[in-house]
Amino acid sequence: MGTGKSTVGRFVATDLGFEFVDTDALVEAVTGESIADIFAQSGEDTFRRMETIAVQSLATRERLVIATGGGLVVTPGNLDSLRAHALVVCLWAGPETILRRTQHQAHRPLLHDADPLAKIRALLTIREPHYRQADIIISSEHRTGRDVAQQVLHQFRESRTHRA
Repeated sequence: MGTGKSTVGRFVATDLGFEFVDTDALVEAVTGESIADIFAQSGEDTFRRMETIAVQSLATRERLVIATGGGLVVTPGNLDSLRAHALVVCLWAGPETILRRTQHQAHRPLLHDADPLAKIRALLTIREPHYRQADIIISSEHRTGRDVAQQVLHQFRESRTHRA
């Protein structure tokens, strides 16, 4: 969260002429509830199951840029599913940057914590081994979304050249 996945994803999709899909938005569209409401009423486990269903629903589609929630890759099978049909890019930022970017966003249920910086650090500790399995890891620290998108596009084009 707060690394620029949605912003960068939209830029990349536009530049490639692909469709942009955000798994959080997909879950909200299917359920008619906000992510915050799902967390509050049904819990994180229910939300994570819905995320997995969203990923599975995209597996056969092509020409997509998919932005996922930061915790999606922790659920067993999700990363493998994405890697089977997509180039997986992890955007990385440090905990202080993530807090600065997200501290005024009320729709972040995992940050409704007495010490959000400690919560971010704990989440990154749990998630980092999964993030390291991405095909490409790109820092979004001190960079505009457009700059990060240009690097993603370069990496995407390079990966297609090496596959051909």
